[in-house]
Amino acid sequence: MLKKIFSRFAFVALTIILVFSFDVLLIVGLIWALSAWLTDMFPAAGPWITFGLTALSWIIVFFTALHAANRDMVPETKVPWILCIVFFNIFGVAIYAVFSSHRPNRRMQKKALVLSGRAAVFEQMSPTPAEFSEEVHRFSDVGEALLSVNPSARIYDGTKTEYFPVGEDFCARLLEDLEKAEKYIFMEYFIIKRGEFWNAVLDVLERKVKAGVEVRFMYDDIGCMGRVHLAYHRKIQKMGIHCVKFNPFVPVVTNVHNNRDHRKIAVIDGKVGYTGGINLADEYINIDAPFGHWKDTAVRLEGEGVKGLLLMFLKLYNLAQKGDAEDFGPYIPASYERFEGEGFVQPYGGGPRPVYPRSVCEDVYINIINMARDYLYIMTPYLIIDYRMREALVLAAERGVDVRIIVPHIPDKKIAFSLTRSNYLALMRGGVKIFEYTPGFVHAKGFLADGKVGVVGTVNLDYRSFIHHYEDAVLMYRTKALIAMKEDFDKTFAVSRLQTPADAKKNVVWRWVCEIAKLFAPLF
Repeated sequence: MLKKIFSRFAFVALTIILVFSFDVLLIVGLIWALSAWLTDMFPAAGPWITFGLTALSWIIVFFTALHAANRDMVPETKVPWILCIVFFNIFGVAIYAVFSSHRPNRRMQKKALVLSGRAAVFEQMSPTPAEFSEEVHRFSDVGEALLSVNPSARIYDGTKTEYFPVGEDFCARLLEDLEKAEKYIFMEYFIIKRGEFWNAVLDVLERKVKAGVEVRFMYDDIGCMGRVHLAYHRKIQKMGIHCVKFNPFVPVVTNVHNNRDHRKIAVIDGKVGYTGGINLADEYINIDAPFGHWKDTAVRLEGEGVKGLLLMFLKLYNLAQKGDAEDFGPYIPASYERFEGEGFVQPYGGGPRPVYPRSVCEDVYINIINMARDYLYIMTPYLIIDYRMREALVLAAERGVDVRIIVPHIPDKKIAFSLTRSNYLALMRGGVKIFEYTPGFVHAKGFLADGKVGVVGTVNLDYRSFIHHYEDAVLMYRTKALIAMKEDFDKTFAVSRLQTPADAKKNVVWRWVCEIAKLFAPLF
């Protein structure tokens, strides 16, 4: 308990509470001072002054609520914000003004445009294979899962894919590839935690730096809170590693702290790349088991498709630092080995507006749902979905698609798990089958449709991934990794329990609590 009380997380929470309380007291003080001054100046008009200030506050509330109702944001966020504004009056307006925006600052927005332009030069060197569009349009009436017109997500062929059904396999392969690095190693992870896994990775990185390999590492500040100390990035820098702490916490009350780097990317020499749900901590490879068996997945790319992961890393790495954007040219390989017998891959990223003008990650998932004809299999740790996603899943089931979703049986976050279970009934009534992974916790984020189209990445089925976080994934079409992915789904279904409406109806009181919590889930 003492460790939690004196942790950095507790310090951050206390700082946010104190700063916000100060802001509220400042507003209250200003309103009281204005009222007192006007009353002293015009004593006879005291009641009218009170009435006028009250009327003014409600006018501000009305126009703020109108702004929230007409604002370009996720529809599910509008109702809770309007309720907050109306119930808390002028203080609700203050809360809305401070917390409703999750956009990066203007400097980051402008720099993001420059970086996208730099990356586009190299993305355009890889023209979209014409046969991809032809095949997919024959396969589905709605076209590609991720539109090929997206300039920052090119389609690559001749790229070898390898799927990892558990973190242990990923760990061994990653360490093997890191040892082979000759020019550079770029890594970007949401969580690192001191232990066997991270120590093994760090040992390799330190040796490679001494051998003349350029090593860059970026981790998320809040994601690693409580796992490494405040100045841990400086310790890594002393080893010769260029280490960046993404979006470090500062004692300012703002929703921009929600813009976390949730990506997991490793790129070796621009020719081998990894992504998936696996962070660099011992629970991800089942050395620790706080929630039973940890089920997670990753994918390895080799070939030109790695360029997509490389450019995503370079853009966000540069965005996280001050100064001008660097030239990406020296890190782009002059040529790539081609692998025959593979389909196509399309690495893509998502993030907050306006860095990403649309919710790309949710769009991809919904397009895959719409493309499915025979079956659609999903793994996700959290099932906190909006109306658009829920209706897409139900419509797929109603047109005869075998829609199955695997979620954890042992949760890592009880509130998130309760919100997940609160969505069971609506999906079950629409024909969607939900399985709980009985050995433990599912952290994998995967979609597989008809064995032809699949996604492995970092994107959860929740508002944080769709609205706030920087995310990444790889869309695969007819690749060899999809065969292994299908086998993994079959094995996972075999040790998972199909949920029934009776399971979903347990604990009526708690279900109502979850329904209320679900109303405000999009805000956080």
